[in-house]
Amino acid sequence: MPTSNRPELVAFAGQLADIARPLAMAHFRTPLGIQWKADASPVTIADRAIERALRAAIARRFPAHGILGEEEETVGLERELVWVVDPIDGTKSFITGLPLFGTLVALLVAGRPHVGVIEMPALGERFVGARGEDTRFNGIVCRTSGVTRLGDARLCATAPDMFDSIEAPAFSALADKVGLQRFGGDCYAYGLLACGHVDLVVEASLKPYDFMALVPVVEGAGGVITDWDGAPLTLSSGGRVIAAANGALHAQALAILSAAREPGSRLAG
Repeated sequence: MPTSNRPELVAFAGQLADIARPLAMAHFRTPLGIQWKADASPVTIADRAIERALRAAIARRFPAHGILGEEEETVGLERELVWVVDPIDGTKSFITGLPLFGTLVALLVAGRPHVGVIEMPALGERFVGARGEDTRFNGIVCRTSGVTRLGDARLCATAPDMFDSIEAPAFSALADKVGLQRFGGDCYAYGLLACGHVDLVVEASLKPYDFMALVPVVEGAGGVITDWDGAPLTLSSGGRVIAAANGALHAQALAILSAAREPGSRLAG
């Protein structure tokens, strides 16, 4: 991303979050018509209204940029600059009145996430990351924790049913080694990791719009985020994501996840 354009693009990502917040809150904890998509995930009028508004804003300001979203057709994925948006990350939380849903906005440059925003409308909280810059929580620089021992680590995942028959035993093997585990939170867990309240987040079954915005936020706070093989997250990543407060914790967690999935392991499916 050209240095001269960075402030404008980071600011615009924040403006997209500004657009999303009132739209989400206008529908939160109101009677909602829920539809179920082919993958059995729910979608509401709020998801669609927010994505339409974000796409319209991007098209007006940066018509040459590509757009990838959860609810509508992809535009210009081959372009140098591509916006990736998830209008409601945590729709199940949203439709059950839980405030732990967010809007995710990412800007990819040549396929790599350079800007990421985790917007939490109901909490009035926002995490902003940009490659090469410190992550900020509501405008204040935040850092990951200094926890390096698995036995001291606080581990989060959104839900146990996100793991398949091979992933679930691997996650359980890791969970047995940490100090504390919690389910729930969706994208919020990654913001909490960036602020030092959570040390590990391990998930599966994610799509690019679920994780692209998380990368600059986690990395800009000092953390590490990859797939379960330790590879950088890309548009073609398989959906298994691990985020850690630091490289030492990341390496330990990866080793357990890998060993548990090896052929012949008593934990492997």
